[in-house]
Amino acid sequence: MSEIIVGLDIGTTKIACIVGRRTEHNKIEILSMGKAESVGVTRGVVSNIEKTVQSIKTAVEQAQERVVDGKLNIQVVNVGIAGQHINSLQHRGMLMRDNLDTEISQADIDALIEDMYKLVMQPGEEIIHVLPQEYIVDNEQGIKDPIGMAGIRLEANFHIITGQIAAAKNIKKCVDKPGLEVDEMILEPLASSEAVLSDEEKEAGVVLVDIGGGTTDIAIFQDGIIRHTAVIPFGGNIITEDIKEGCTIMKRQAELLKVKFGSALASESQDNEIVCIPGLRGREPKEISVKNLAAIIQARMEEIIEHVYYEIRNSGYEKKLIGGIVVTGGGAQLKHITQLFEYITGMDARIGYPNEHLAPSTMVENITSPMYATGIGLVIKGFQNIDRNSTVDASKYGAAKNHSTKTKGSFFEKILSKGRTWFEEED
Repeated sequence: MSEIIVGLDIGTTKIACIVGRRTEHNKIEILSMGKAESVGVTRGVVSNIEKTVQSIKTAVEQAQERVVDGKLNIQVVNVGIAGQHINSLQHRGMLMRDNLDTEISQADIDALIEDMYKLVMQPGEEIIHVLPQEYIVDNEQGIKDPIGMAGIRLEANFHIITGQIAAAKNIKKCVDKPGLEVDEMILEPLASSEAVLSDEEKEAGVVLVDIGGGTTDIAIFQDGIIRHTAVIPFGGNIITEDIKEGCTIMKRQAELLKVKFGSALASESQDNEIVCIPGLRGREPKEISVKNLAAIIQARMEEIIEHVYYEIRNSGYEKKLIGGIVVTGGGAQLKHITQLFEYITGMDARIGYPNEHLAPSTMVENITSPMYATGIGLVIKGFQNIDRNSTVDASKYGAAKNHSTKTKGSFFEKILSKGRTWFEEED
């Protein structure tokens, strides 16, 4: 059986555990999925360890039980990290090689990247990702892949993503407690981009906007290279809060209203459309105009989009993004959201569905919904890391790192058969 990767998306509104394997056509087949309500996460950061652990346990157990062919034993997961504490910076690194006769190898690039992890950060911060943008060999600029070239001086421009040590440690603690192991911590917009963007879009220049419950994550690509990342501390939950306050209703009712009748454009709603909400015990039902509801949503969505547009302008790539904007995440399911993005930014926009790399699946649930983009992206990232590491260190993903897919029965059978052979040898 082929290697199995598990992606664990610890979000503000939901925790999703997605299990996938690679088919012979290099597509990802989703084998199972578990989902639980997230009650211990605020704006992408763990705020209650015990509640988050419980939600993770529920999601993982669900994923283990829903596998069609046999029982799954999840041990190792790829986890997403987000939150307002995420920052990014540009840095140039340099490596002097001592031999002009040998070619530049992957080991040289790895040494250069490893060197970047030694940069001195602000107190309490650590480097999460070091992403090479372009290489310079003996002052020859604009090289995308220097492997095989001759040269003494190897330089690279790096996009470095940092986060708070405490936030990363809390995520790790939440994953460790149910007996799981973190294989890699991956920035959520990077994972989402793998699930919903095509290589052509990344080449042309594109903005990925992942609207989650607590945060809106942004990743800007141009010429196939990541150029800018940012996390905005607003998401779908703040819209729900606005509806709750504006219509004076309960949060649960506000969320249902947003999902069923919400629109990002008030002008698209009929004046005479009314939704009736049951009142609290002994009180009259409340009538809410769909147009007023859309006006509340539009006001907050405009604020979020303005933040996104500021980040686009700030990146310096505003005029180089032919691919426009791709909106994904749970918030992308809001009606007329692409029209509002186009109206405010003047750029083309589309909804990003995570079916770019997916093989047909037997999953009953609609796994290609934008809300699962991060989870599916974490699985895809896991396979990319296997490919990268298999050339460097094949043993890393051997028995010790095996994302176990064996049934408990077969595991015990192995031990028993081992025992039998020992006894036979004794005789």
